Amino acid sequence: MNRLGGVGLAALERHRESERSFATLSDTISRSQVDNLRSQLTQFRSALLHFASTHRDKIRRDPAFRHAFNQMCANIGVDPLTDGGSGSRRSGGGGWWSEILGLSDWNLELGVQIVDICVSTRDRNGGLIEMSEILRLLGKLRGTAKITEEDVTRSIRTLKPLGAGYEVIDIGGRKMVRSVTKELDADQGVVLSVARGTGGRITQRILADKTGWTLDRARAALDNMLIRDGLCWLDEQDEQSGCAYWIVSVMQWDE
Repeated sequence: MNRLGGVGLAALERHRESERSFATLSDTISRSQVDNLRSQLTQFRSALLHFASTHRDKIRRDPAFRHAFNQMCANIGVDPLTDGGSGSRRSGGGGWWSEILGLSDWNLELGVQIVDICVSTRDRNGGLIEMSEILRLLGKLRGTAKITEEDVTRSIRTLKPLGAGYEVIDIGGRKMVRSVTKELDADQGVVLSVARGTGGRITQRILADKTGWTLDRARAALDNMLIRDGLCWLDEQDEQSGCAYWIVSVMQWDE
């Protein structure tokens, strides 16, 4: 019995020694893998930095090339507007990539122009403007420098720290820019979708027919947009119905 017991203890000790050896080997392999990964990331970062520096002007000037570069960065988890990188210097206009690409000043300029457009049109649209209108007005301000929806969306994202409510939202499959902190309720979203199909003009009857709402619900939704939110105008001399609402955020302007 003693002999058998000795064999059992020896086998147990050999098993424990094997486990310790495997643990040591695992730690060694893990450290080696981590070191190898760090080396690869350093090389990759250097290559990406070289590419960004070489094509800096084209990234800023060509929207298609800028989109392709942003997509490449997104696929590898890098944000050229906000990522700071290890040991990088941060600035108020963006992160390390933003500084390398010169996008800090470029994005700041675009953000200022977006804010200017939103503020200057707020009295007539209540702080809700279509993305297409933003792009049209930016085109007039910037001349031949083409700006895309993606540029506007990314720039607005950097404005969030201002706390002014700037946000890109989707209503009825179309993008709009909101520049006020108030949220749209479900009925307002429906009204905007219906008004877009009528060129901005809408009546209680049109809204009720398009949505299946009662006239009371249609009236309440439109009055809330008029009185509470300032998102529409009331025409009490409408030639067709005598009274119509104009949803200014979906109307087209010729300025």
